[in-house]
Amino acid sequence: MTHSSEGLNRVIGVSGVAFTVINLTIGAGIFVLPATVSLQLGAFGIFCYLFCTLMMTAIVLCYVEIGSRFTVSGGSYTYVETAFGKLAGFIINWLYFFGWGVLGSAAVLNIIADSISVLFPAFTFPVYRGLLFLGFLGIMMYVNIRGAKDSVLFLKFITIIKLLPLIAIIIFGFSHINGQNLHWQHLPSMKTFGNTALILFFAFAGFETSLNVSGEIKNPARTIPRGILLGGASVLVIYLFLQIIVQGVLGPNMAEFKDAPLAAVANSIIGPIGATILVIATAISCFGNISCDILSTPRLLFAGANDGLFPKYLSKVHPKFKTPYSAIITYGTLIFIFSISGGFKQLAVLASASVLLIYLGVLLAMIKMRTRKAFASIKGFTVPGGLIVPVIGILSIIWLLSSLSKPEILSTIIFIGIVCILYFIMQKFFVSKKNTNDE
Repeated sequence: MTHSSEGLNRVIGVSGVAFTVINLTIGAGIFVLPATVSLQLGAFGIFCYLFCTLMMTAIVLCYVEIGSRFTVSGGSYTYVETAFGKLAGFIINWLYFFGWGVLGSAAVLNIIADSISVLFPAFTFPVYRGLLFLGFLGIMMYVNIRGAKDSVLFLKFITIIKLLPLIAIIIFGFSHINGQNLHWQHLPSMKTFGNTALILFFAFAGFETSLNVSGEIKNPARTIPRGILLGGASVLVIYLFLQIIVQGVLGPNMAEFKDAPLAAVANSIIGPIGATILVIATAISCFGNISCDILSTPRLLFAGANDGLFPKYLSKVHPKFKTPYSAIITYGTLIFIFSISGGFKQLAVLASASVLLIYLGVLLAMIKMRTRKAFASIKGFTVPGGLIVPVIGILSIIWLLSSLSKPEILSTIIFIGIVCILYFIMQKFFVSKKNTNDE
């Protein structure tokens, strides 16, 4: 599954993929999520993490199988487009780059501003927030345009910085645990457990974005399985330990610190300076999350342009740095527009439904691709157990989709309808233009 004309440099190795997975998965949510889980499930919340891990593992393994056999950019879009055609690929591309990418990053940018405004109130004003967004996005786009290798080095540095306070909480928090806080009195209802699992599931989402840069990954058949599994395992360990620490330290007092449980734990460990450190860590974590997104998601636009689904200028590769600079600039600009408009808050309900539909499309694509001799003949990772793992993943996704709210379902249906209309308009325009040029 190659594309010889992409013109990108293969510079990303196992550690690069693993760091990207960690950065994309661990965002702002982890600084609040332990309290959300604990308030619903108490000490039993640890088992919710394990349950979500099993669901996500099934999805991850399917991604690893199909991803290890593709050497081109595009990730989820490329897999679905190859299996089901251009319309399906076009829908997945829009769900990913806009519904999950642009709107999600716009929201995270505002979380950065909210975090910094705790220390510098000036960033509560729209003008200063806009300048902050422009500066951050400018740095991210510049680094990514200069090359994927430099971007990965930058992301490794950011990942280490964002993980240090979390690891410190894990290491020093154990001595502050009250064992009684880790005992549960009764089992939660299935409805409560299911609703909490839906929230928690999205804390594990994001790993797949690292596959958008497959065109720049060295030896994908080897690098993708190792990188994704290493990164995913690291995320699970960090999540589990943080939940144990927060539950063990705060226990029945969790409701008092529901908006900043990690900051409360840091405060109990080293005093008020701990809360300040966690505020800064939140901003850095969000910054790293968006940096990874700007590294990965523009490759969807690049791949779509190469396939004739998007304007050709998005397929331009920088002559010196060998990066899809037009796609990077376009994507960063869209994030900026929605981050300052405020309108993304109403549209952000698309994000949860979008990622579930993307996962469903990829798992179905993997099953279909297995029937093709060309796919089976390529050396790569194969999920053991036949269809057992993908079926578990598909059933998990359908279960989570059934838990979505009516506004999420309705907005997603409307969005997909608009994308379909856009597809046929663009196809007619480009086909007509191509036919005219051919004549």
